[in-house]
Amino acid sequence: MSSQGVQLQILHRHIVMDNGIVQVTLSKPDGIVTGIRYNSINNLLEVRNEEANRGYWDVVWSKAGSTGTTGTVEVTKGTKFRVIVETEEQVEISFTRMWDPTLEGELAPLNIDKRFIMLHNSSGFYSYCIYEHLKEWPAFNIPQNRIVFKLRKDKFHYMVVADNRQRFMPLPDDREQGRGEVLAPPEAVLLVNPVEPEFKGEVDDKYQYSCENKDLKVHGWIGSRTESDPAVGFWLITPSNEFRSGGLLKQNLTSHVGPITLAMFLSAHYAGEDLVLKLQPNEPWKKVFGPVFVYLNSLLDTNDPLSLWENAKKQMETEVQSWPYDFPASEDFQQSDQRGKVRGRLLVQDRYLSENCISARDAYVGLAPPGDTGSWQTECKGYQFWTNANEQGHFSIENTQTGDYNLYAWVPGFIGDYQYKIVITISPGCEIDVGDIVYEPPRDGPTLWEIGIPDRSAAEFYIPDPNPKYINKLYVNHPDRFRQHGLWERYADLYTDKDLIFTVGVSDYTKDWFFAQVTRKKDDGTYQGTTWQIKFKLHNVDASGTYKLRLALATANVSELQVRVNNPEKDPPLFTTGVIGKDNSIARHGIHGLYRLYNVDISGALLVEGDNTIFLTQTIATGPFNGLMYDYIRLEGPPSSHSITRS
Repeated sequence: MSSQGVQLQILHRHIVMDNGIVQVTLSKPDGIVTGIRYNSINNLLEVRNEEANRGYWDVVWSKAGSTGTTGTVEVTKGTKFRVIVETEEQVEISFTRMWDPTLEGELAPLNIDKRFIMLHNSSGFYSYCIYEHLKEWPAFNIPQNRIVFKLRKDKFHYMVVADNRQRFMPLPDDREQGRGEVLAPPEAVLLVNPVEPEFKGEVDDKYQYSCENKDLKVHGWIGSRTESDPAVGFWLITPSNEFRSGGLLKQNLTSHVGPITLAMFLSAHYAGEDLVLKLQPNEPWKKVFGPVFVYLNSLLDTNDPLSLWENAKKQMETEVQSWPYDFPASEDFQQSDQRGKVRGRLLVQDRYLSENCISARDAYVGLAPPGDTGSWQTECKGYQFWTNANEQGHFSIENTQTGDYNLYAWVPGFIGDYQYKIVITISPGCEIDVGDIVYEPPRDGPTLWEIGIPDRSAAEFYIPDPNPKYINKLYVNHPDRFRQHGLWERYADLYTDKDLIFTVGVSDYTKDWFFAQVTRKKDDGTYQGTTWQIKFKLHNVDASGTYKLRLALATANVSELQVRVNNPEKDPPLFTTGVIGKDNSIARHGIHGLYRLYNVDISGALLVEGDNTIFLTQTIATGPFNGLMYDYIRLEGPPSSHSITRS
């Protein structure tokens, strides 16, 4: 605690905010965080870097019509500085950059307002940013925006992303030529001659520390000035997901070797171009990203540095409970009394499981801009508000910003997506009760067999041990074993000559279903597609009936899935997805990307009494990362069938 009020010092080229606990220095008028003084450490940021490369907002943008997920990286720099609030209790400052047509091609066509806030007795500071695109301005794309902090590599060596994802980290020097060997993809580096010998032979890859938005609330670093000094923690706290793109399951980068800590707001990671924000001609747009909280702590009455993580989690809970904050001064940030609430109860009706409706226990229920069923996965222009239903299916979505929304949901244990088709309009202070709503998941007939768990992830399938040459020690005997590098290559090691064959009633999907259907590298260095087989018995076949194959995919990356029944040479196949996906989850240890559901009709005339085989062929093979992951597969009998046998 500090008795000092918040003080603001305006210098010729810098601005200093100081509350007696933390002192933050920003460049003027750029609005780059150049220094963070805390606990007698003059600067927690990397002093070896240029001032513009320490703490900054940036945006990746490209011209309209551009394809892919890359573009021009622009560190956003203000041209005008303003004091918004200056009291002993709070300082809020603004760094703005206005756009005009003379800047076309040089800067993203956006008005940008970066805000920084410091409160009395607060061990940290807040930052948020307002992007605005006017109707008459050029159409363009935004693949990514974020805030970045680069910490001192001589002080911060221990990184924490979660309770079970924390460790001492290599140095950035270890990734450089001579100490590190670049792998594929190039973000992965094999540490062959690291400064600290303990890291030799490990793979470092920032994507190994990705996290789903729903779990991405606090992460950062623990460090100290010297071995004998008390440890300090640098934490980035994101109290709400409302301003992030892609919903709760979207995966984003966190902290990684540098030491670097990020808050990602828009990104195409694990989704590809489907999650690039594309502003169309004559389309106005405005959005507030943040605030996020940079929280600093130090040891007081304990010598255990990990107590800083426990304290950071408590602070995160405080920030979450305080959302929406009541102190941001921008009229574009809606505070609690300007927002509304939606509640109701979600039920599931599946007549092949129960005659009565089932409570949608633990369902994910959310409001997102109006669109198609499941469109929240790729929504990035507006805001999203999500919650979990309780055991009875009741849900309450609090603090929703004003505007028009559809209500979306998905229920663990059931395939598909729910959408409440009536547009919900949120006005200040409203409380809307949608009552009991019923989701009828795709279902035509009884389950004859199923493989996996419908949870939008491939984590339940067989995940092999990594090649001993490419190990990250953190993920040895870890629940997230899928985060090891090079697991796609293990398929050919395990299936050297023939592809995977799964026999219903005999095989175990946790041991016998490889987590990703990938390509196979041939001796000449080229790749070939793979064909997996599902063998099953039918005691009775309705030759005039229609069977249904449900294929729920957890991810796809430049792949084509073809389905054949009892004839692997059938051309054309019974079904093909066409070329789908640019999720890149295989290379980035993601275990899922965008969810896709395909429903394939199988004529009973194609089936026989006794032994049957479904052939699943992934045809595209231009490299090691073509492929897909399954979430869940189910074969349903015709609607008239009554016998149910579950694999």
